[in-house]
Amino acid sequence: MLNEFSRTQLLYGKDAMTKLAQSRIAVFGIGGVGGYVVEALARSGVGALDLVDDDRVCLTNINRQILATRKTVGKYKVDVAEERIKTISPSCEVTTYKTFYLPETQDQFDFRRYDYVVDAIDTVTGKLTIIENAGKLNVPVISSMGAGNKVNPSLFEVADIYETSICPLAKVMRRECRKRGIKSLKVVYSKEKPVRPLDDMSISCRQHCICPPGAARKCTERRDIPGSTAFVPSVAGLIIAGEIINDLTRDFSGEYHS
Repeated sequence: MLNEFSRTQLLYGKDAMTKLAQSRIAVFGIGGVGGYVVEALARSGVGALDLVDDDRVCLTNINRQILATRKTVGKYKVDVAEERIKTISPSCEVTTYKTFYLPETQDQFDFRRYDYVVDAIDTVTGKLTIIENAGKLNVPVISSMGAGNKVNPSLFEVADIYETSICPLAKVMRRECRKRGIKSLKVVYSKEKPVRPLDDMSISCRQHCICPPGAARKCTERRDIPGSTAFVPSVAGLIIAGEIINDLTRDFSGEYHS
């Protein structure tokens, strides 16, 4: 029967689409990268998505985040994502968590429920906690490295964390993964040397922070405000989604994974 995923089924087959419909994927971080991951997973027929992010849409997100528009500024990202997913795939089960993932909040999540986990958050401590919790249960996880201060989307690669280079975040993650005995981690990273953002205080969040009162992590408290584009985080997110879909359906459509 013709449906919204018929064109995808032409490539992957009916059994693969059934597998996707029965899969639950957790996406930690629904920002520039994570938002596009969610978009592509929903459009690929994934049956259940757990969305984790305590942030609200900010005016400065509009340049790169698919969920950010003038109409969604001020709304929780996970709420905006849930509403959008339902307009794409009404049958998709969406569970939202207005939570900033850290060791202190990890007990809210049962990783045994997940068929795949996406780490698209910025904090090293949170990333490592996600990776360790997934690893203990042998749940596949893919982690996004730095997408800020980059302008060339063609330089993204999929690799094991220990095969990465140049990316400053990947360097830190390599060191910390080694300390914790993490033997392998699939990541998406860029070999592009980060661009140094202009020091223009007239448009800096440090001087003109518009985070709502009571925000847990205001821009004025951040060590650095990265520059960003519309096309770099989106590419990273779509690569991640593609890796997940291909991994989950590998047993059903091997000819498409050569």
